[in-house]
Amino acid sequence: MLQTADIVIRLNPADDVVIARVEIQAGTMLLRENVRVAAKVAPGHKIAVRDVNSGAPVRRYNQIIGFATRDIRAGDHVHVHNLAMGKDFERDYAFCVDAKPTQAITPQATFDGIVRPDGRIATRNYVGIITSVNCSATVARLIARKFENRLDDYPNVDGVVALTHKTGCGMASDGEAIDLLRRTTAGYIRHANFHSVLLVGLGCEANQINELLAAEGLTRSSRLHAYSIQDKGGTPKAVEEGVARIKALLPEADRVKRETVPASHLVLGLQCGGSDGYSGISANPALGAAVDLLVRHGGTAILSETPEIYGAEHLLTRRAVSRAVGEKLIERIKWWEDYTERERGEMNNNPSPGNKAGGLTTILEKSLGAVAKGGTTNLVAVYEYA
Repeated sequence: MLQTADIVIRLNPADDVVIARVEIQAGTMLLRENVRVAAKVAPGHKIAVRDVNSGAPVRRYNQIIGFATRDIRAGDHVHVHNLAMGKDFERDYAFCVDAKPTQAITPQATFDGIVRPDGRIATRNYVGIITSVNCSATVARLIARKFENRLDDYPNVDGVVALTHKTGCGMASDGEAIDLLRRTTAGYIRHANFHSVLLVGLGCEANQINELLAAEGLTRSSRLHAYSIQDKGGTPKAVEEGVARIKALLPEADRVKRETVPASHLVLGLQCGGSDGYSGISANPALGAAVDLLVRHGGTAILSETPEIYGAEHLLTRRAVSRAVGEKLIERIKWWEDYTERERGEMNNNPSPGNKAGGLTTILEKSLGAVAKGGTTNLVAVYEYA
């Protein structure tokens, strides 16, 4: 069976594989590659275009996506049955060699934002209900539900939203886990998109409200209310209390007005989607192009999942504005390796079964596509989570 070359995608002349654009039947001849497909290959999956010996690296994007676990012949389907993370391999971090000045766009784009009293700019105007512990999640959601579709009198309030989580109780009262939870909680409390926040606890949890506030330098105020369910006498009374406090906050929250502000205040958070073999060559580069535009207008974008740059971090360190920034990224990579080892896991537990069904085989391959969301401009900072 003969077919034209446009049924596969070659990403780099040095690649060992091409990507199927459509389902390809066994026996199909890939004319440009001069390769005959050995077995049916699903869309988004990989086909070897040259022989690869067992133990040798396999390249896509001209980057290593894994190592052959058996001999691979030209025309073979390349996936979990013959490709794996394999042995460790050296990455050339080449710190800063590709960093370059950003070409600013003028005039700078603008948007209608909300200027907070401290000068920060918000894109939304929410009243938030945040929980210190999983045990207060139901109360938070019940309070927020009371205001669904009931804000017609407050047109400048974008919503009353509950942010809940599944921890805070059965955990140590100090240490890495609770520090991370408190940083995350405080980050939401301080977020510019919240006009005001109601913090709800249970009362007996490890993550005590007063300790949380003290650890993060927060104090109760007209914009930060906090109480526990037990102090209010149970769930119904805690919900009643929360509804009353939110009602009292709404008139003040509604007084905000939007005004024209520069796009440099925008921060875009990038996270994982339902990835498949096409994401790294379609949607993710498109997001990267949007990020480049945003950065050229003075804005910021964040790649927010360290495990999903694993195996591609050397592409980011090359764009670091300083060696110190690049080294900080590698510190995060080493932390994840240590965390995975002590939890008796493995870095390659990602991609998910759905990612694999879509053609992704290893975390190295997934990461190489994922970092495309970050565009091509400089890596300027690295932060620990929250």
